[in-house]
Amino acid sequence: MSEPDRDVSQGEALDREFLQRDRGLHPPPLTPDYKTSVLRSPHRALISLQSSLSEVTGPVFGHGELGPLDNDLIRNYARDGEPIGERILVHGLVRDENGRGVPHTLVEFWQANAGGRYRHRNDRYLAPIDPNFGGCGRALTDAQGYYYFRTIKPGPYPWRNFLNSWRPAHIHFSVFGSGFAQRLITQMYFEGDPLIWRDPMVLGIPDRAAAERLIAPLDLAAALPLDMLAYRFDIVLRGRQQTLFENKLQGN
Repeated sequence: MSEPDRDVSQGEALDREFLQRDRGLHPPPLTPDYKTSVLRSPHRALISLQSSLSEVTGPVFGHGELGPLDNDLIRNYARDGEPIGERILVHGLVRDENGRGVPHTLVEFWQANAGGRYRHRNDRYLAPIDPNFGGCGRALTDAQGYYYFRTIKPGPYPWRNFLNSWRPAHIHFSVFGSGFAQRLITQMYFEGDPLIWRDPMVLGIPDRAAAERLIAPLDLAAALPLDMLAYRFDIVLRGRQQTLFENKLQGN
């Protein structure tokens, strides 16, 4: 595996505490083409609330709580067979602003099934529930910040935005810090999906390069012959090449 790209310009020190990111990369809270943002966007100035000591220091996650199938969505919910759909491997690094892997970090992921339906009581899409697919899992990064999981490639699904609106296939991610209150949320799309650049959520991102960093390229080098394709999705926590997080709109 080649060394990750460095998120610094030539001659810039790697040991700086923070590398300032461009706050203009994030979509504005009010994005009319994303219909529900009209009601959900704030109409008054935001108030900054200082986190308490208990919020910063805990609760914490016990690394021994992960089971052997937590990162295997093909098997972790199977009852009487394997789930239906295209088997894939998703892998990558959780990195800091200097390109260094972040070790022992909890990464969670959840998604729709191959038909585009979530295992959630409020999902009323007509695609069937797969009895052998739960659609969620978690993994810990290793000492180099690497993670991976097996899953079924999710399908696209319609949503009530405007007429004939469809969400591209995607997988949701959350990354935890030292405590559960330190959580960043994002989502990953798949290279070559024609729905990506028709999606109001993606098009609401003002910087195309930032949106492209949410698209996982096909990684044939990591594919398993006669079994599954692989996609590479690196998550960058800070800096100018930071992954676009849904719940981190201000700050470094």
